[in-house]
Amino acid sequence: MPSLTPKPILFDCDPGIDDAFAIAMAYASTSISIEAVTTTYGNVGLDNTTNNALRVLEWLGCDAPVYVGVPGALLTETVDASGYHGVSGLEAPGIPEPTRKPEALGAIPFLVDHLRSVDEPRTIVATGPLTNLAMALQLAPDIADKIEQVVFMGGSTDFGNDSPAAEFNMMSDPHAAQIVLTSGVATVMFGLNVTHQVIATPARIDALRSITNSAGPVFADMLDFFSAIYIERYGFDGPVLHDPCTVAWLLQPELFATENMRVDVDTAQGLSYGRSVHDRWGIAGLTQNCEVAMNADVDGFFELLSDLIGRLK
Repeated sequence: MPSLTPKPILFDCDPGIDDAFAIAMAYASTSISIEAVTTTYGNVGLDNTTNNALRVLEWLGCDAPVYVGVPGALLTETVDASGYHGVSGLEAPGIPEPTRKPEALGAIPFLVDHLRSVDEPRTIVATGPLTNLAMALQLAPDIADKIEQVVFMGGSTDFGNDSPAAEFNMMSDPHAAQIVLTSGVATVMFGLNVTHQVIATPARIDALRSITNSAGPVFADMLDFFSAIYIERYGFDGPVLHDPCTVAWLLQPELFATENMRVDVDTAQGLSYGRSVHDRWGIAGLTQNCEVAMNADVDGFFELLSDLIGRLK
């Protein structure tokens, strides 16, 4: 019989509204468990993202330890996404301030030490800039053998959102993304081309709000806050749930159609700086290094989301 033990994952994130959804989905699931959380600067700076990770975990009742990552990109200036997520990054009055603190050990030494110590390779879910992972892999290349896969939100096969060509996470640290993609570790990418399909329409927000627990209305309120920028900038019917696609794929991979291809990141200054370059047809003759999500079963995604949020308190 297959093991009923949940699959442990490491969560590298920058909460962030959609990160909070991804964390909650993973916590509510019975098939995966959050072993530890490492924070990256991403959406609203490291102090806020770390505090938000602690807020969400404590509110959920998850005791996974939190390790603080590096405060900025490897070679470039730090940008943020407070225009999307609000100044704090998590405008959710229903989620109180945390009472616990992050671990004294930093994210980079934690990743190196922990991965070296485990018997079975770990899946890493990454929903922010890939700086922590890139630094860990550069400092300790041997840990690549202890990473089963990196399932990340970032890039796009079509348009950007932080520039006309580049998605925010990739543009935040394109050098780090290129290091991870060329490290030999298996990668699974959820870019804007697929996440922009996963729109929380008013009806889907109402469905969350109608869940008969305290969590449903809290998450619905977060989506209401998230809505304005997506309606104004993109003309969408509501906000997009980027980061939860990573967890949804781990739980129900049939929700996404994927293709294997070569992916690199443009690190040269210019109009395409930070753009993910997808060699779908193998034109460059380089080894395929990424499984790229192309399409989503959107109704199936929101059914899964509602089911998982409904399991919370």
